[in-house]
Amino acid sequence: MTIRNIAIIAHVDHGKTTLVDALLRQSENFKAKAEEAKELIMDSNELERERGITIFSKNAAIQYKDTKINIVDTPGHADFGGEVERIMSMVDGVLLLVDAKEGPMPQTKFVLRKAIQAGHKAIVVINKIDKSGARPTWTLDQTFDLFIELGASDEQANFPVMYASALQGKAGSESDLSKMVSIQPLFDAILQHIPAPKVNIEKPLQMLTVNLSYDNYKGKIAIGRLYSGILKKGMQVAHINRFGAIAKGQLTAVMLFDGLQRVDVAEAQAGDIVAIAGI
Repeated sequence: MTIRNIAIIAHVDHGKTTLVDALLRQSENFKAKAEEAKELIMDSNELERERGITIFSKNAAIQYKDTKINIVDTPGHADFGGEVERIMSMVDGVLLLVDAKEGPMPQTKFVLRKAIQAGHKAIVVINKIDKSGARPTWTLDQTFDLFIELGASDEQANFPVMYASALQGKAGSESDLSKMVSIQPLFDAILQHIPAPKVNIEKPLQMLTVNLSYDNYKGKIAIGRLYSGILKKGMQVAHINRFGAIAKGQLTAVMLFDGLQRVDVAEAQAGDIVAIAGI
């Protein structure tokens, strides 16, 4: 199975969580569960539900055709700069979501700059085209100007554009809602424009930890991208901390993402976004 790793960038209230929700619901591996059927399934943190914002980045994985698409949610606030930089090291491209009425906003600018600096290709998704006062052509012009202002290369500034109503779960290459049927055209755009991760399974194991989580049964969990080699449950690994000190550890669990869940697996291969326990 091939892999795509993408991050989603958007200003607060531009519909990022709703778009991820639509992608998850229309993916081939998603079965709506009671917990996941809540209004916005990515905003699972209680504080986020209360305030209607996404503070912590989340991981999700969806399956489309024979490709696994790992989605990493980015914070929409400039206060989380360190987290944004780490997320950009996990992915190979981004979805830039922009409100069709408001156009690109300051926080969009901050996170997009990090993506451009990382050399990533972006797919621009102009959302809420069904909104009263939507002006998709103006929004596209503003977005192009922003790319130039942030120093995007010619290739980055020549970005593919999709139009969407995330709330209705529809997308297309034209800003005509009546021609849209589902979110599928966005899946196709991801496969076409976002490169698969460059990996080497033969090289020694190398994983970059980007986030930490905690599980009542497994303990501390490290989440990150597997750059090379193969991870197996029970294997001995070397953990290198920020000061360069090396400590040995044994993996008690190796997990991959499936929908919004972490699923235990026997092994994980380079290129995937993984979660491990035991260190």
